[in-house]
Parts: sequence; structure tokens; C-alpha cells
Amino acid sequence: MAPRTTSKPASAAATRAKAAPAKGTVAGSATSGNDVTPGRATSTASPVPVLKTYKLFIGGKFPRSESGRTYPVRGASGQFLANAAQASRKDARDAVVAARKAFGPWSAATAYNRGQVVYRIAEMLQGRRAEFVELLVAGEGAKPKAATATVDAAIDRLVHYAGWTDKIAAVFGSSNPVAGPFFSFSTPEPTGVVAAFAPQQDSLLGLVSVIAPIVCSGNTAVVVASQAFPLPAVTLSEVLATSDVPGGVVNILTGDAAEMGTHLAAHADVNALDLTGVDGDLRTALARDAAGTVKRVYVPKQQPDFTRTPGTARLRAFLETKTVWHPTGAVSLAGGSSY
Repeated sequence: MAPRTTSKPASAAATRAKAAPAKGTVAGSATSGNDVTPGRATSTASPVPVLKTYKLFIGGKFPRSESGRTYPVRGASGQFLANAAQASRKDARDAVVAARKAFGPWSAATAYNRGQVVYRIAEMLQGRRAEFVELLVAGEGAKPKAATATVDAAIDRLVHYAGWTDKIAAVFGSSNPVAGPFFSFSTPEPTGVVAAFAPQQDSLLGLVSVIAPIVCSGNTAVVVASQAFPLPAVTLSEVLATSDVPGGVVNILTGDAAEMGTHLAAHADVNALDLTGVDGDLRTALARDAAGTVKRVYVPKQQPDFTRTPGTARLRAFLETKTVWHPTGAVSLAGGSSY
């Protein structure tokens, strides 16, 4: 018979030594202090921030400035927020070309269809409501409650003008009384390509209040955004790109209004100017330059309060009236025979 062997029981100290984790390891883990578990990040350092450089919005696309220039955008407390493209006169010309190309199809679209598109912009803006509130708080130092009210007002402003699209002809058109066997009708038509200078301080609500009346009546727009606060404008361009707005209907440029303004005012393919966002000597100079190509020029009578319910002045500013005469086929008053 084989001799029976017995094992000596381990001491309590040895048992505790086996149960305790090795130095540099975590209890329950088989990884030593020098090993890294595959697929698991071990660094606890905060991530490196991704600094944004925003582009222009021309023809439904986001090109860099032809000049390659950018400028830093800083918040209310001086902190760096992003880089914005500094558009050149070549970029302004490209925007006018895109707006002219889009004008034909956009002005030929039904008023109902244009209203649907503008309403869709409001829907998409509402979907990014929190982002725009953040931009206004960081960029302009607005209080969160005031910033929220501003974004909500911008959404409401788009809905307001979306409802105007199929009422413009009824409100601004007419059937004219004529002393003779004729019909005479006056109908409003869009002016064409409008170069608009957005307000420098009211970077979102003012911007929307400038763009919406231009496009809802069938015009296309080249918009020079606020130079100091461009981020709401370039973020709005992302909203436009993901809405149903055809490329070229709205083109947004960032940079120096004085640099681009002279070329837009003198451009023969620009039909009208909205000088809301410029004042003083620059406003006078741009209005004078526009006279060379007989442009319509809209200048607000006083500093606009965009929080108030808008009137019809901006709608009327970029409409032209076409009057049509047509014989009625009635009996001639002179000869008694059919006309």
C-alpha cells in the first residue's frame, strides 16, 4: 500500500499574502502596473480642444476664402472662440454669381413652395436651439434667459415671413380702375439679387430679420455678416445647408464690410442693397456707388428694434410692380361694334 502523504496547512500570513493584490495592480484585475489593457484608455487628462475655423457659405457649399485669410473671433470676456474666414472681393463676386444663378428657379417657384422652405428653416433652427443659445452667451455675453428669448424670437420671425409668401401678391397687388374697355392689373415681382449688410450687434435676430423678407418674396441674397459676432451667421449657414433652401438663394460672407461693400455696391449684377448693418460715411459711400448702376437702396429711417413685430417696409423694399393692360372684349363705346 502506498504511503499516505499529507500537506501542511498554510499559515495565516501566507494566506493573506496570496490574497492581496500585487503592488501596482488593481484588485480584481490581472493587469500589472506596467501593462495596459487593450482598448481601454488609461489617461485621465482632459481632451485637447478642437479649435474651429469656419468657412464661407456660397452656392450651398462651404469654401475657404479665396485669399486664405482668417481672423480670430473672441467672446465677451476676451476668450478665443474660433477662426472665421475673411472674405475678399473675389469671394463677393463668386457669391453674386451663385445668387444670380439661383434667382431664376427661386423666383419661379410658387409662393406656397417658398413658404414651405422658409418654414423648414425655422424647424431646423429650433432643432439647434440650445447651440445658438450657447453662441449668444459665449460670444456676446448675453444672459441665458435673454439668449433663449432671442433664439425663440428668431424662430418666430422665420415663421412670420413664411406666412407672408402667399399673401404678397394679394396685399401689394391690385386691379386698377380704367376708363376704357381694358383690364389693368398690377402685380409685385422680386427685384433680383440683393446684397444685404446684417446688423453688427444683433447677430442672430437682426440677421434673420434681414434675410427672411428678401428671400420670401423671391429674391436671392448675398449677406455680409457681423464682423465682431460672425458665429451665429456661419452656424445659421449650416442650418440653411441642411434645410430645403436651394444652393445660392442665401450666401453668407464674413469679414470686413467696408472691403466687400464697395465692390457689391458697384457690381452691375446686384439689383439692390440693404444697408441696415452699415452707417456713417460708409453708408453714404455705398449709396453713392450704387447710383452708378441704378440700384434700389434700402436704408432704415432709424435704428431698427428687431424685437418688435415687423412691418411691411422690408417686404416692399425689394419688390417691383408690373402693370399689365388687356382688352376686355366689351362693346366699343364709340362705334357700337364689338371691340
